[in-house]
Amino acid sequence: MSQSFLDKSAIKTNDLEHRRKINFNIGRYNAVVPMGKMQYADLNTARERAKNLKWRALESLDQHLEDFESNFIRRGGKVIWAETAEQANAEIKKICEAKNCKTVVKSKSMVTEEIKLNDFLHSINIESVETDLGEYIQQLDGETPYHIVTPAMHKSKEDVAKLFHEKLNTAPNLSPTELTLIAREKLRTKYTSAEVGITGANFLIADTGAIALTENEGNGRLSCAFPKTHIVIVGIEKMIPSLTDLGLFWPLLATFGTGQRMTVYNTIVHGPRQANETDGPDEMYVILLDNGRTNILANEKTRESLYCIRCGACLNACPIYKNIGGHAYETTYSGPIGSVITPHLKPMDEWKHLSYASSLCGNCTEVCAVKINLHELLLENRAESVEQGTAKWNEKFAWKAWKKASLNRKMMNFGNRKLKNWTVNKIFGEWTKHHEELDFADKTFNQMWKEKFPSS
Repeated sequence: MSQSFLDKSAIKTNDLEHRRKINFNIGRYNAVVPMGKMQYADLNTARERAKNLKWRALESLDQHLEDFESNFIRRGGKVIWAETAEQANAEIKKICEAKNCKTVVKSKSMVTEEIKLNDFLHSINIESVETDLGEYIQQLDGETPYHIVTPAMHKSKEDVAKLFHEKLNTAPNLSPTELTLIAREKLRTKYTSAEVGITGANFLIADTGAIALTENEGNGRLSCAFPKTHIVIVGIEKMIPSLTDLGLFWPLLATFGTGQRMTVYNTIVHGPRQANETDGPDEMYVILLDNGRTNILANEKTRESLYCIRCGACLNACPIYKNIGGHAYETTYSGPIGSVITPHLKPMDEWKHLSYASSLCGNCTEVCAVKINLHELLLENRAESVEQGTAKWNEKFAWKAWKKASLNRKMMNFGNRKLKNWTVNKIFGEWTKHHEELDFADKTFNQMWKEKFPSS
């Protein structure tokens, strides 16, 4: 995985058109976020409160999950616990088979990308239709989401027009408005014919047994209201203690995610349609997914990464992400937060390289909506990977040699400039793969000091 990441990163870094599109779209984001933040009299306090609430939720996660389950079941819903992605998909298959399901409409959900739900449904001959416009574009193009919040961020309006022309036989030069209307026309018939609707959840609410959805297109509401069966797939870390906490989290998610004061559609779903209600599904299931999250929860140092509300702000701030893009990471969650959590959700020895894909500038920590110390957690991952013995022998040897030499003045002074240059640039040559060769001075500072002040 490490070499594939390096190869894809090199290609994208040198793709100037790709970088132009990303910088353009992130530039638009950077222009509106300050306006969204103006709604706060004290933004720092709001972020601190949100972090403390997530801390409280995760420190008592077992109790909150039980409270959610009992409150949700009381309203007629059904809760399924899934330890792995395979278990979650198997449970979805059972439900779909029981409903004789042929078509699923699915709103934007990163956790369904995590379990590769679309591929799984396709393998059992069930059509799965993405209803979020960005996700729909990516699905048409056979690509995974590029960004946590903006799935098609790397595509220009011309790219989308060309894609629609190739896949939907539309005119090749349609405007964004016309393209949106085409997508809406295609999707509206799917809502009314699909037997099952699948959504994620931005938050699980313990004290009322509800899920909260926030979106800008309304596709989430249509996906959970029209079909007779609604399935929610959500990571257990999305828990918040109380319904009143949404007054803090919804504006934060909107501001840091898209620069809005609030997103257009904010929905709380407490279960299937009740006896006195006219809208909603006949049945509603919530699948509580672990899939490695308890590994992070058990780690006192990295547990903080579960506070993430998936606003995507750290991706937009990261100089690495802005150069290599989302697909180079080859994982569901990209950017700084993805580099922190992925090595714990998957085998550390295969994914530790992501924690090294950082300049450690700290910009991700500075912009995080809930003040996660992301750059420190990246360092923690690096330390853990070494402690677990995943470092290569040549890497270990290089650092041991460097440590021994740097702590010994005679060794630092040994040899001339030519010898030092050859040793570092040829024997320890990883640096020179992507940088100019190091060039040592003729004399060390220690040697020059002694020449100038021989008696000191």
